[in-house]
This record gives sequence, C-alpha cells and structure tokens, in this order.
Amino acid sequence: MERKKNKQQKFHVRKGDTVKVISGNSKGKSGKILEMLGEKQKALVEGVNIVTKHKKPSATSPEGGIEKIEAPIHISNLMLVDPATGEATKTGRKVDDKGKLQRFSKKTGEVINNG
Repeated sequence: MERKKNKQQKFHVRKGDTVKVISGNSKGKSGKILEMLGEKQKALVEGVNIVTKHKKPSATSPEGGIEKIEAPIHISNLMLVDPATGEATKTGRKVDDKGKLQRFSKKTGEVINNG
C-alpha cells in the first residue's frame, strides 16, 4: 500500500507570525498574518497592501460606497520578524532532540515558537 504524501506546502511564514514587507507598494510596513492562501502562495497581512473596493448598494447595505480592505500579498515579499530582537530575519529548519522539525532565526540562531 502506498503512503500518502502531504500536499500542503511548507513556507517560511505561517498564520499568526509578525512579518515585514520587503518589496512592493507597502515596502517597510509590518503586520500580523491573518490568513494564509497556500495554493496561491499568498498571505493576508493586517494593515498591509490596502486596496479600495467599490461596493454596490444592496438590501443588506443600502448605502453602498467605497471601502478599504487588505489584499493578499505574495509570501516572497514577506520576511519574518524575529520575536526576540524585533528585526527581520531569514528562517531555517532543523530537527530538534525529539525528531521534530523546527524553524529557527538565522540571525540569532534561536528557535521560533510555532504557535
């Protein structure tokens, strides 16, 4: 019997991480990841990549109007902010004593808590 492979991709950032934008219109801003869109390799970051949406009047919202919302941003434009130092850092992966794969900061070498 064949073993099923995990189809979910592993990224350098995950939901709940604080990230900094390194390129694009929102360069330099930082925020918390609200949602990961794995198949598109994008993330929804709080207060980053704000776009204007025109809302048509309807029965639920008779006013309609213009609202500003966060749009997804590609994860290649995001860099993890190290919780210990508060600076953006690259991440690596290493196996700990229990055989579990852990993320670590390449600047400080400290393990980043996963959750």
